[in-house]
Amino acid sequence: MLESRFSATSLFERQSGWESDHLSTVEKDTNGEVLWVWCYPSTTATLRNLLLRKCCLTEENKLLHPFVFGQYRRTWFYITTVEVPDSSILKKVTHFSIVLTAKDFNPEKYAAFTRILCRMYLKHGSPVKMMESYIAVLTKGICQSEENGSFLSKDFDARKAYLAGSIKDIVSQFGMETVILHTALMLKKRIVVYHPKIEAVQEFTRTLPALVWHRQDWTILHSYVHLDADELEALQMCPGYVAGFVDSEVSNRSDLYDVFVNLADGEITIAPLAKEAMTMGKLHKEIGQLIVQSAEDPEKSDSQVIQDISLKTKEIFTNLAPFSEVSDDGEKRVLNYEALKQRRFPPATENFLYHLAAAEQMLKI
Repeated sequence: MLESRFSATSLFERQSGWESDHLSTVEKDTNGEVLWVWCYPSTTATLRNLLLRKCCLTEENKLLHPFVFGQYRRTWFYITTVEVPDSSILKKVTHFSIVLTAKDFNPEKYAAFTRILCRMYLKHGSPVKMMESYIAVLTKGICQSEENGSFLSKDFDARKAYLAGSIKDIVSQFGMETVILHTALMLKKRIVVYHPKIEAVQEFTRTLPALVWHRQDWTILHSYVHLDADELEALQMCPGYVAGFVDSEVSNRSDLYDVFVNLADGEITIAPLAKEAMTMGKLHKEIGQLIVQSAEDPEKSDSQVIQDISLKTKEIFTNLAPFSEVSDDGEKRVLNYEALKQRRFPPATENFLYHLAAAEQMLKI
């Protein structure tokens, strides 16, 4: 049974770079019941059901996931879950989750803050102290507490969040096949990643958008998706994405992906309908070799590897530039396909540049 004890409905003006728009608490009691006990401000039933699905308390005999994050219809969710020790004031509660939703991607920022809120809830057993800290961060970007720790929102830069994953780890696992992921991202294809452990899925998926650093677009990331009709409908509205699943059944859902990554088995599969656009040639071999050589250089950091890949990407766009022209309305550059064909690139290279132009909305309508 799911209940709501009390909720507030007003929201203070956001300042200091703090983008959170919802805070709630979910408890699991000694009878095994999961209760949505508090939220600020009120939320929709659809979002509440989704967040209950994401927090691990509703699952029977499943492992505790200390922290999960993901995106649903341009709203990010961050959930920290803890086990309640016997010493806590929460005598009838075995576990609880602190849930934050926000407009920005920054797992480290929201993990740090929800950990502080968890310590407060363990000590006081009431949302009042949490609410004070939440409002302080919402309005000033800071909360200070000697016993629970201090938090400063501006300590958590968005670029740090973008660079927190490891490209080198991905290349270590997939080697030259990493170029398949790079190509899929360049062409704004749909990538689905499966692993039974959510932590592995999230670490891998959050890193992939860095392969196309020139876009710096993490809105394509959906790091924790269930095979739920509403979630899949929202996902399929996106033209290209990186989506993470822990349900092995997703491997049978070829309607959801152009590229399928079985992270558990270390396998990458291109869907039949995507093979024409994803045809590999000499250019892809060059890109793959650059990625591998850079990633295997022990002197280079992950950010330096990303920079190397980004420079190669810039080179690709430079190669495409001579075959573009100003559109008839003069608003943007579009591909001159005849000029591209006359250049007589190898078929796979011409095919890739054509589909890249399509991904960048450079085709004449």
